[in-house]
Amino acid sequence: MLSKAKILMVAGVVLAFQAVAQEAAVHGWVRAKEAPVSFATVALRGTNKGTITKADGSFALTGIVSGSYVLEVSAVGFKKNIQQVKVSPSTQPITITLEEEVSQLDEVVVTGTMQEVTKLRSPIPVEVYAPVLFKKNPVPNIFESLNMVNGVQPQVNCNVCNTGDIHINGLEGPYTMILIDGMPIVSSLSTVYGLAGIPNAMVKRIEVVKGPASTLYGSEAVGGLINIITKEPGNMPVLQADVFGTSVGELNLDFSLAGKVCKASTLLGINHFQYRNKSDINNDNFTDIPVQQRISVFNKWEFPKQKGSLALRYFYEDRWGGELQWNRSYRGSDVYYGESIYTNRWEVIGTQALNTNAAIDYSYNYHLQDSYYGTVKYKADQHVAFAQLRWNRKMGAHTLLAGLPVRFIYYDDNTPGTAELSGDNTPSVTFLPGVFVQHEMEFSKSFSTLAGLRYDHHNIHGSIFTPRLSFRYAPSTNSVLRLTTGSGYRVVNLFTEDHAALTGSREVVIEDELKPEQSWNLNLNYTHTFPFSSGFWHVDGSLFYTYFSNKIVGDFLSDPDKIIYDNLDGHAISKGITLNSDLQFTSGFSVLAGITLMDVYSREGGEKIPQLFAPRFSATLATSYTTPNKAWMIDLTGRFNGPMYLPVQLNDFRPDKSPVVPLMNIQVTRTITSKSEKHQWEIYGGVKNLLNFIPKHPLMRPFDPFDRNTDMNNPNNYTFDTAYNYAPVQGLKGFLGVRYTLR
Repeated sequence: MLSKAKILMVAGVVLAFQAVAQEAAVHGWVRAKEAPVSFATVALRGTNKGTITKADGSFALTGIVSGSYVLEVSAVGFKKNIQQVKVSPSTQPITITLEEEVSQLDEVVVTGTMQEVTKLRSPIPVEVYAPVLFKKNPVPNIFESLNMVNGVQPQVNCNVCNTGDIHINGLEGPYTMILIDGMPIVSSLSTVYGLAGIPNAMVKRIEVVKGPASTLYGSEAVGGLINIITKEPGNMPVLQADVFGTSVGELNLDFSLAGKVCKASTLLGINHFQYRNKSDINNDNFTDIPVQQRISVFNKWEFPKQKGSLALRYFYEDRWGGELQWNRSYRGSDVYYGESIYTNRWEVIGTQALNTNAAIDYSYNYHLQDSYYGTVKYKADQHVAFAQLRWNRKMGAHTLLAGLPVRFIYYDDNTPGTAELSGDNTPSVTFLPGVFVQHEMEFSKSFSTLAGLRYDHHNIHGSIFTPRLSFRYAPSTNSVLRLTTGSGYRVVNLFTEDHAALTGSREVVIEDELKPEQSWNLNLNYTHTFPFSSGFWHVDGSLFYTYFSNKIVGDFLSDPDKIIYDNLDGHAISKGITLNSDLQFTSGFSVLAGITLMDVYSREGGEKIPQLFAPRFSATLATSYTTPNKAWMIDLTGRFNGPMYLPVQLNDFRPDKSPVVPLMNIQVTRTITSKSEKHQWEIYGGVKNLLNFIPKHPLMRPFDPFDRNTDMNNPNNYTFDTAYNYAPVQGLKGFLGVRYTLR
């Protein structure tokens, strides 16, 4: 028989066990800036307990055994919140505050309006791309990175030296303005080679505006613009390094070092790329890609007290392509054909705030090119200086912006392009002062308008006006409709019109005095975000239509030995539709895909003339999966170009349209982070051009590059030509790299 003491002891143990095993609950609210966060994921680590917050941000996890747990709360657009919680029957409701994380849904953009505004509230549709996208398929420069942007096509124009330009919605490179921190310093001469010298390491984000932007940025912003925003020294890790190599012998190094000097922040970035192999996988005795060596040094300073910044960059490149027997001793000779280019370039970019409403922007660059295309010597130097007084002020529902820009371009070369009829050398000098005003009015949070007007005075072409008008309507916080119309203009620069003019195979002929081009554009854009319990789906679609008058066209077909330029006696049109889809899951799976359908052509004398190098359709894809512990990531990326018209010779045996070009890549990344998160390593590797796609017949008559024997066994009078390009002459190749970050 049990004693009274033993009975009390057993009862106590039973009651204690019941208290431990008694079910409890965690409940409360998830908020951000005092607003509820709906569709947030709330889960207890190590259990199967999880839920989604309701519209008011409330949640409840029930049926939990009392004890200590790690509570994880995540939501699209916010940083993950992780905290310890003690669960018991007496646990009180808790409030979890999430910190906003800048995502593509609500990023700050500046390109569309020249003022900082969130992407959703911008009256001008702006596409934003962060470096994380370009890391999914690592390449050594911005030119190649843009291949992942829907509707943007990096086009290689010469199969020997691999020069290229950027097409937006099918329009050639001279219609695309390239900005660095809003400064027009990549243009004219530097467009052809300067793009390859911009390393990914200096890029914070890339903003793309499709359609004329001349109202704010002047000449060249006819088809659209790409603004490369550089990193801010004050927000950078102490040290970053990224080095990778490919199975064909390419080696790329990016290195950056950030720190403070007195009260200023500074960032030093160095990029080095080299490729020394003479590969010839198509057996035409020509290099598939040029042998290259380049270095870029970038140094940016921020002065918080003075509210200013200053950046300097130096770029040097030595590249050549041609017959495999070529070396430097044959530079400029007719023994073996080679195209050899030395490039030296200096840049200065700065901005200085005068007060809270006014600032001065300024930039300067010097570009020197020393090159030979076979026996044709091309030596050119260019100075571009830019300054702008910018003023803006917000007054209630009105936001005013005004500016006084001035641009000076000095260009000289050894061709007839800078020579008078007498034969004397006369460098080209452009002086382009202007003024612009812009007024944005916000009638309500859902409706606003933007109107702008610019006047420029060109020292040769006289007065040029470019207006712009835009409407923004946001029926909900998740959708925006924009209608934009505007005008653009462009003044011709012969060197940038087509690099094929300098390959030694064609002569440039100008029929009449070229007039500035004028364009009118209409763009209808709609974006919508569909949030759901495990992520979101963001859709962005645009209809575009651009009409050109005085369009400058190059005739490649009338004479195989010439490129004939003239203003079009008619008009040209670029029209189409572009659609982007961004699907993100909290599980770590994402799909970014885009497609562009377009029709780009000229109409002269009742005849429709299709635009060269403008595929009727193109598509991009970036699919990623990240494991829950963030240790592994798999990326599948690709670009597909539909058939496009190519420059062919009379009776050419090569088709005048390219086939469908599929370029697919895969990458696997392993991330290792120290417990303190101070050190992070990323080891990555993969395969490019998975389908091993190789273009056919990129060169015409590569066995006779100096056209010595065109009258022998040549019934169609073919001549050496390098401009037939629709894909890089590189097959499947592997790559391996490592990144290190010290915070």
